[in-house]
Amino acid sequence: MLKLYGIPNCDTMKKARTWLDEQQLAYEFHNYKKSGIDTSRLQEWVSQVGWEVLVNRRGTTWRKLAEEDREGIDEASAIRLMQVNPSLIKRPVLEADQRLLVGFNPDDWQQLNK
Repeated sequence: MLKLYGIPNCDTMKKARTWLDEQQLAYEFHNYKKSGIDTSRLQEWVSQVGWEVLVNRRGTTWRKLAEEDREGIDEASAIRLMQVNPSLIKRPVLEADQRLLVGFNPDDWQQLNK
């Protein structure tokens, strides 16, 4: 079973969900706004792809962070900041078996059909 993490109103999330539906791929949706994200899950993701891949530096949440948080960010502080501000996590995150896909790229996601 696929598990999709994100925020429902995000445009990229809408595209990802539409794509999954069109491919008739079943998935469970985890809404960060309602359910948050636990530290152990973030640590697992960071060990797979690195915190640099997970942190969304293009969004409003990143820009609203205190300058000292942005400047001095490392793995531990990134995990703490993502847990407190789930909107900092690049969207979507898709857990697919032993793989973790971060961000929506239909070409990358096409491998899910194989």
